[in-house]
Amino acid sequence: MQTCIDPEFKCNTEIAEADEILRSCVHCGFCTATCPTYQILGSELDSPRGRIYLIKDLLEGKAATAKTRLHLDRCLTCRSCETTCPSGVRYSRLVEIGRNIMEKKAPRSFADTMLRKVMLEVLPNRQRVELAIKAGQRVKPLLPAQLKNKLPELKQSRPWPASSHQRRMLVLEGCVQPLTAPNTNAATASVLDKLGISLISAEKAACCGAINQHMSDADTAKQRMRVNIDAWWPYIEDGVEAIVMTASGCGLMVKDYGHELRNDPAYADRATRISELSKDLSEILRDEDLTPFTSIGKGTKVAYQSSCTLQHGQKLSGVVENILQNCGYTLTTVADSHLCCGAAGTYTLLQPRLSQQLLHNKLAALKNDQPDVIASANIGCQMHLQSGSKIPVKHWIELLD
Repeated sequence: MQTCIDPEFKCNTEIAEADEILRSCVHCGFCTATCPTYQILGSELDSPRGRIYLIKDLLEGKAATAKTRLHLDRCLTCRSCETTCPSGVRYSRLVEIGRNIMEKKAPRSFADTMLRKVMLEVLPNRQRVELAIKAGQRVKPLLPAQLKNKLPELKQSRPWPASSHQRRMLVLEGCVQPLTAPNTNAATASVLDKLGISLISAEKAACCGAINQHMSDADTAKQRMRVNIDAWWPYIEDGVEAIVMTASGCGLMVKDYGHELRNDPAYADRATRISELSKDLSEILRDEDLTPFTSIGKGTKVAYQSSCTLQHGQKLSGVVENILQNCGYTLTTVADSHLCCGAAGTYTLLQPRLSQQLLHNKLAALKNDQPDVIASANIGCQMHLQSGSKIPVKHWIELLD
């Protein structure tokens, strides 16, 4: 793709990266075939190729319009297009740069700005999320049906194993997961305990930064990264093997710490080491002897929803499926397993209509073979799917415990 970047952007280091990404696109259109929003809306501008052209126009000096914003906002950043692209276009990074420019050049409406500010103040903060859920539960009878379904219940974690092993790994607790699905990490601790590994939670570690990063609040995102690095570093110096990620969305973000903080002289080296140590739970168990779990799932049918952040972001498609099958579970056939369920972080709140359409399509595919349980690898997907399903939705690690 030929580009002619406007002189206004020449001093911006991100633009050189964006220009390189734009030039790698060959207009083939393979991405349109696997783009969830294009499949629903049928508009070229709601496909990766169309959004690439919009960002190109933006960087070449054309006006930042509400139309441009609309189509960039509709993108799920699911990265399905990156899996499909034969040219290796780093679309997710390009759309992130484009959104950052839009935030500066075309301010949002007051209502939209306030909604996003509230979300950024609440969602990355576990205590505030807890207060918001409790407040929502009190007025639940008054809420519209769609909001009632989205409102999660607060749950208590069962105890973690008390035994101590020579092998130790860290785990990220996260923001929402400890409140709504605390047994995910409890089950992880239990399974790893049976494998002779102790799971440790660093008390001062907090939000991974993904919510801020994807809502064009990069400075706050980087600060959250630094907080986690500081919280984890003493344990790393003490010899922990890995940082286990039980939410694939958080895992994708932490694996990117090295890139995001590469220009920070105080944190660059440590951030790179953090990214190297960060492993999705499936990567850990893939390399362990799972003989104790060989027949645990016998007779149980599982519909596995492969989260976008795991299969497209971390390129770990098939790993969880193999683990479940090796543990005796029967996996159902799920049509269009590469397509997003519509959760996509804050997408359920910012693009509710599209999110619900994607949820309806995904649940139809997951339920087609009448599974006993639906399994996922990401808390956002898990909550989104459960909001529309009577079949229980669990993190896959709970099936091993």
